[in-house]
Amino acid sequence: SLSAGLDLPGRFLFATLTLMTLIAILVFIEEAVYIYRKIPSSKRSIIIWINAAAPVISTTSCIGMWVPRSTMFTDFTAGIFFAIVIHKFLMMMIKECGGQKVLLRRFENGHFTITTGPCCCCCLCLPRVPITRQTLFWLKLGTFQFAVFRPVLVFLSIVLWTNGNYVLYNVSPKGPALWISCFIGALTLFALWAVGIMFRKVRILLKCKNIIPKFALYQFIVILNHLQTTIINIFATQKIIPCAPPLSSTARGSYIAQQLLIMEMFLITVISRVVYRRKYHDLEPPECVAEEPGDKKQTP
Repeated sequence: SLSAGLDLPGRFLFATLTLMTLIAILVFIEEAVYIYRKIPSSKRSIIIWINAAAPVISTTSCIGMWVPRSTMFTDFTAGIFFAIVIHKFLMMMIKECGGQKVLLRRFENGHFTITTGPCCCCCLCLPRVPITRQTLFWLKLGTFQFAVFRPVLVFLSIVLWTNGNYVLYNVSPKGPALWISCFIGALTLFALWAVGIMFRKVRILLKCKNIIPKFALYQFIVILNHLQTTIINIFATQKIIPCAPPLSSTARGSYIAQQLLIMEMFLITVISRVVYRRKYHDLEPPECVAEEPGDKKQTP
C-alpha cells in the first residue's frame, strides 16, 4: 500500500492531515448539537446541512488520500453533497428573511438584479426582474435542478466507469467524461447564479445576521472544491506536475488537491463555527419597517 512506502515526513503529514479531519468532524458534531438545542426548528436542518459541507469534503478527501482507488467515489460524494448545500444556502437566505411570504411583503415593489455572476455579470443590458412568487420559484428551481441532476449524472458516470467507458482525465471529445463535465459545469453556473441574485438583494437586509461572512465562506468552498481541484487536475494531465514513482502525474495531482482541501476545509469548519454560533436577533416584521420613516417625521 501507499502508506507502507511513505518515509517519515510523509507519514507525519498523513497523520497530521488525518488528525485535522477528525478535529473538523468533532467541531461539527459539537456545533450540530448546539444548533439543535438553540436554533428554531424551521432553520435547524438547513444550517446543519450548510455547516456540514466543509467537514464532509475534508472527510472524503482524507479517505481518498489513504485509499487512492476510492478517489472517484469520494470526489463524487463530495460533489453530490455540495450540490444539495447550494440549494440549502438559498433556502437559508429566504428563511432568514422570515420565509417566502414575508420576503414577498418586504420587497413588494422590489426587483431582482440579474446582471450578477457567474453567468450575466457583463450583460448590463438585461432588465431588472420584479420580485414575485414566480421569480422566487425560478430561483429555487435554479438550485434545486443542480441538487437533482448532479446525483443522476454522477450515477451515470459511475456506471460508465465500471464498464470502462468513463476515464476521469480523458478530455477527448469522443469520450463521455468531457461532455458530462461540461454539462455539470453549466448546471453549476446556473445554481450559483440563482444564489448570487438572491444574495445581492438580501445582503443589506441580512447584514445584521452576518450574511456577508456566511456567503464568503460558501464562496470559498465553491472555489476551493471546484476551481482549485480542476486547475490542479489540468496541471497534472498536462504533466506540469511531474510524476514521482510510484505516483504518476495524475495521482500526484490528486494527492495535492486532497491534502490542500483537508487543510482548507479544517480552517473553514473552525471559522464557520464562530460565524454561525453567534446569537442573532430576528428581523422586525415588514409593517414595523414600513412605519419607521413616518414615526421619525412626526418626532419634533
